[in-house]
Amino acid sequence: MADTHVLFVEDDDVIREATQLALERVGFTVTAVPDGLLGLDAFRADRPDIALLDVMVPGLDGVSLCRRIRDESTVPVIMLSARADAIDVVLGLEAGADDYVTKPFDGAVLVARIRAVLRRFGHAAGTGGTPAGAGGGQDESGGVLVFGDVEIDTEGMEVRRGGAHVGLTPTEMRLLLEFSSAPGTVLSRDRLLERVWDYGWGGDTRVVDVHVQRLRTKIGQDRIETVRGFGYKLRA
Repeated sequence: MADTHVLFVEDDDVIREATQLALERVGFTVTAVPDGLLGLDAFRADRPDIALLDVMVPGLDGVSLCRRIRDESTVPVIMLSARADAIDVVLGLEAGADDYVTKPFDGAVLVARIRAVLRRFGHAAGTGGTPAGAGGGQDESGGVLVFGDVEIDTEGMEVRRGGAHVGLTPTEMRLLLEFSSAPGTVLSRDRLLERVWDYGWGGDTRVVDVHVQRLRTKIGQDRIETVRGFGYKLRA
């Protein structure tokens, strides 16, 4: 990942400089800026591979910046927050962020989370293949899975609903592929964290819940069913 370009938006000078050095030591190229408006300019000028956005930055806050980025790109976004506050977390994820990290954070943990998100991005872009068993007995033609009015092209990494293109972020695509690999089977939040978010450790299940809700708004609210106390399943 020596050529990976990271956009880092953080208004605290000490955190910004220390984190930039930590990321550069492991081979990342880093553009670090202190406010959201400069962050938007840098994003448009540099087209980074991933964006790290602090929630509370001047000019344009991190959540608003995430929305602006998501309007233009599916580049992965990690939100940074000084609080593990539910509102901060949910707002960031609903704005289109792929993950979040609570400050203060260990540099090695942040690097691991960045690499995990980038691995997900590569998989969903088509470099990681299709989950084993994808299809689940559904009609399949040329790599296309059909669930009601939803069609998933596992080779072209495209989704259509009622014949219309559905724009998914890489994380949403990865989540849908995981569901489509076992239609009708209840998948726990922990399994989804492990398989979709690449967490080898316990993670915050709010990440799963918000992404499932975002996916539902795009492929149909009734397509993914909540099984209380257990998880979610894709209706075959």
